[in-house]
Amino acid sequence: MLDPRPVGYIIGLLVAAMGGMMLFPLALDYMSDDPHWLAFAQSALITVLSGLLVALACANGAPRGQGLSLQQSFMLTAGVWVALPLFGALPFMLGAPDVGLTDAMFESVSGMTTTGTTVFVGLDALPMGTNLWRGILQWLGGLGIVIVAMIFLPVMKVGGMQFFRSEGFDTLGKILPRALDISTALIQIYLLLTLACFMVYFALGMSAFEALVLTLCTVSTGGFTMYDASFAPFAGAAEYASVVFMLLASLPFIRYVQLAQGMARPLWRDAQVRAYLRWNGYAIGLIVLHELIVRGQPFWATLRESTFNVVSTFSGTGFTSVDLTLWGPFPFVVLIVAGLIGGCTSSTSCSIKVFRFLILIEAMKVQIRRLQNPNAIIFLDYEGRRVGEDVISSVILFFTMFILSFGILTVALSLTGLQTITAVTAAWTSIANVGPAFGPEVGATGAVHGFPDSAKWLMLAGMLVGRLELLAVYVMFMPRFWRA
Repeated sequence: MLDPRPVGYIIGLLVAAMGGMMLFPLALDYMSDDPHWLAFAQSALITVLSGLLVALACANGAPRGQGLSLQQSFMLTAGVWVALPLFGALPFMLGAPDVGLTDAMFESVSGMTTTGTTVFVGLDALPMGTNLWRGILQWLGGLGIVIVAMIFLPVMKVGGMQFFRSEGFDTLGKILPRALDISTALIQIYLLLTLACFMVYFALGMSAFEALVLTLCTVSTGGFTMYDASFAPFAGAAEYASVVFMLLASLPFIRYVQLAQGMARPLWRDAQVRAYLRWNGYAIGLIVLHELIVRGQPFWATLRESTFNVVSTFSGTGFTSVDLTLWGPFPFVVLIVAGLIGGCTSSTSCSIKVFRFLILIEAMKVQIRRLQNPNAIIFLDYEGRRVGEDVISSVILFFTMFILSFGILTVALSLTGLQTITAVTAAWTSIANVGPAFGPEVGATGAVHGFPDSAKWLMLAGMLVGRLELLAVYVMFMPRFWRA
């Protein structure tokens, strides 16, 4: 029989740790003489006590050196992304903006999954602590998904991630014993990237508060900001700085660990890194040409705006600096495609990921060659390593489930009363965790506060499913999996 106590123990500790993180916005509001600090005090108390009680109740089943089973790994992965947003929503309900469960959960899940779609309006007027908490949610979610991608997904064989099981860390059969070592290395890299981004933003003229919140939302490729106008107030050099850090955050973090160990070659020779940078360049070039030829826009402003918004969409960050609907149909389609591709595996980025597209392209090439030479024995190689049939099948299954999920979510959103363009982009931004949505029902600031509650819960589910690589969630609804 499956023992849920190890999972409950870990989740309880993580919930308690999240309660501790609420002390930062609490202190900020308190020092600003904003009475809103009381909402964070209440939320922190509830969260810490709840987490500690759960951990204490499961302490007799706490893992002590042994690894988690496969079923426990799936439970932990899904459980964390349900429990933490639930408690993360408390400050939004107990304090500003004083919303109900639906909107609070939507904002919290959007933050933790680093989607970046907001349901709040009037961000400029929110207490500083609330906007800081929104940034913290994204920062925690970005770090969490990198750890999940490097520790759990390769063992769970989700979407071809088993190919990376021996890429730097071998975690098969020993998830927890190695988790601390891997997490420590990742946290160090993540903190260094965060510090560097903050210093650059601050040096470019942002206030300490603006630099901090935007840093948390940049390195996590999350996309929340403290302004309804998103990144527009910082047009100029800050956009180029943001581009650099969005790109860095959407590259494989395992390469940074190797770089810190004195191995620079793997980063440069990584096929998905080269493809990701190249595809960003293609998308930027297409939009710049369109803006120059069709709309006659000035070159340098067009280059800056195109570079920023393309990288923001490709990385899944979701910052915007201009009204993207004014660009016209062709650039809009380019951005949609970029959002569906996403960044690299083992990064804070989202969506399908470059690696899977590369495997799919190579698999198509191999199949064509086999048709041309039926008697030839042809294998699929990736970066000099043979790709097993289990990886290929897993990648193809992921593409199939992604397309089906996207289609079903679009239809479901349409049934809530949303117009077709709104339903399509809402499904796109949710399941790909990109950020912006477009359509008549979307507010002028990009907020989806006017959506029906049913649509918000559908989008919320899409965010969770997309962030956890689809199959990590779907498999848990199969009785056979639990009997295995």
